[in-house]
Amino acid sequence: MDNQAIFDKANEVFEKVVGFRRHIHKNPELSFQEYNTSSFIKSILDEYKIEYRAIANTGVVATIGADRSKCIALRADIDALPILEETELDFASANEGVMHACGHDMHTSMLLGTAIILKSYEAELNGTVKLLFQPGEEVLPGGATMMIVEGVLENPKVDAIFGQHIFPDAKTGTISFCEGRAFASTNEIYITIHGKGSHAAQPHSGNDPILTAAHLIQHFQTLINKKRNPLEPGVLSITSINGGNTTNIFPEKVELKGTLRTYNEDWRQEMVKLIGETTNVIASLHNCTAEVNIVTGYSPIVNSPIETQKAKQIAINLLGDDYVYDYEPRLWAEDFAYYLQQVPGTFWLLGVQPHDKDFLPPLHNSKLIPEEKAMITGISMFVKTVFEYFKS
Repeated sequence: MDNQAIFDKANEVFEKVVGFRRHIHKNPELSFQEYNTSSFIKSILDEYKIEYRAIANTGVVATIGADRSKCIALRADIDALPILEETELDFASANEGVMHACGHDMHTSMLLGTAIILKSYEAELNGTVKLLFQPGEEVLPGGATMMIVEGVLENPKVDAIFGQHIFPDAKTGTISFCEGRAFASTNEIYITIHGKGSHAAQPHSGNDPILTAAHLIQHFQTLINKKRNPLEPGVLSITSINGGNTTNIFPEKVELKGTLRTYNEDWRQEMVKLIGETTNVIASLHNCTAEVNIVTGYSPIVNSPIETQKAKQIAINLLGDDYVYDYEPRLWAEDFAYYLQQVPGTFWLLGVQPHDKDFLPPLHNSKLIPEEKAMITGISMFVKTVFEYFKS
């Protein structure tokens, strides 16, 4: 397909895709609970006679093309976040406290639009396309791991995989790439400090877990500064602290939550060990005890150089130099990383910021409103990538 034909097809399905997106946005479901979303995806695939099977409970994998000589996979995530929406859109979330604030509604809708176009050209495909509608990207262990275990990359074996994510910092119509390390690994940190409650006027009669927590948080910043090569990106952030409920009583315990992120696996393991050891030492200095639970999260996204270069050149040919950029590695985390550990591929960012605005609320924000026209670019890029990859 030439570029004009691709854009014509993307525009042709755009109105339907907007309808898909608004339906999914209005009816968000949390990770691994996407039963209605899954049923909706299947209903669209049924309408266009696209073969599919259920996978990972609420996931769906569709297949287009009879030629098994090559196989390319395209992935979209389908889950929403536990966020109270504040957009005031006509199609705002009908499920209070749940919102598609990360663009998964657009990811899913773009993949459905891509499926419709590819199905109409199925006889011309020199290979097989797998369309992965993946559950549970937002929470551990990540739906990607479940999909892989259940054989989504086999029969036929996937040769390359591509994914995209909306990017509120970039203008609509643009696509950005990052070769090699792109997103970070992540660990979730849960710490409970146990002390001895006492009256605030008698601090000597108790053991203060709040003061212990304060010293611990400061110490973690020392670890970041003194135990990390300054040339290696990494963060250790405490993002939640809960303890006590009144003005004159020291509580029995304080709970901390946070995250550790890096690209360096050796430093990651060193920090996990240090966090556990130093937490217990600092707690003991204050006559407190500590429970430390560090949950291993996603691995880093490492985009294949060859597939990234291919996809970037495809984007330039499709959109022009002025609409294709490189993005800097970010300390975000994404379970697309697990697919890339199995097969080569790349994960690009799709601009969704209207051209008449200088700011768009970021991902995971209750007021995020991406521009829907960006989906034309996302669909066109997916379709073009399929045809060019099979041709190469």
